[in-house]
Amino acid sequence: MTEERAQMPSPDPPSSKGQEAQRTFNKITDYYDLMNRLMTLGRHAVWCRDVAARTRVPSGGRMLDVATGTGVIALAALERYPNSTIHAVDFSDRMLTEAASKPGASAIRWQHADANDLPFGDEFFDAVTHGYLLRNVDDVERVLAEQYRVLKRGGRVVILETCPPRGLLRYPVTLGVRVLIPLLGQVVARDRESYAYLQKSTLGFMTPEEVVAILRRVGFASMAWKKKFFGTHMIISAEKQ
Repeated sequence: MTEERAQMPSPDPPSSKGQEAQRTFNKITDYYDLMNRLMTLGRHAVWCRDVAARTRVPSGGRMLDVATGTGVIALAALERYPNSTIHAVDFSDRMLTEAASKPGASAIRWQHADANDLPFGDEFFDAVTHGYLLRNVDDVERVLAEQYRVLKRGGRVVILETCPPRGLLRYPVTLGVRVLIPLLGQVVARDRESYAYLQKSTLGFMTPEEVVAILRRVGFASMAWKKKFFGTHMIISAEKQ
């Protein structure tokens, strides 16, 4: 078993949705960490540490962070599992450059890659993580199937995502998201358009139950999830049996 897949064909060009996401994240790199702190009232870094903790990477093991962005989850995993090898991939070169410039980042293996076609061998990783990836892809099942492929038996996937609010708080929280995210984008990043896209992808994504159903179809088991931040975020974990 090798890290890279031999003689891989050239990946398909990004889909229209993938191209839109790629353009958006290349544009907002300079403000990404600040905006995440503001939009979550400082909870984003806490959630990323929670994601890293739930991977349970063994000493000497390997973890992959997909759509790593500015590397918050990858760096949290490195801090928690210093004797492990952390790989982090993204399709935004600007995000990877920003992530690789952070303190301690030289210990992480950064790489440009598409979540639809990961450049790693079968059953290579002990854990896979990602934050805010699934809402930005066309085929969630294909992306999760790729993660299942590169995971070892007994390995865990841990997902941080947004989800549409439900219950009594649904309408006030939805209104707040629709107003606040584009407004912050305009004031802080001077880019209302990009954050209008992020607002739509936040409210339009799946429920935890829908994501769990896809994980089950792909082959995962032992699913668990919990909601965060007025029901607008979720952390989901699952295992490859």
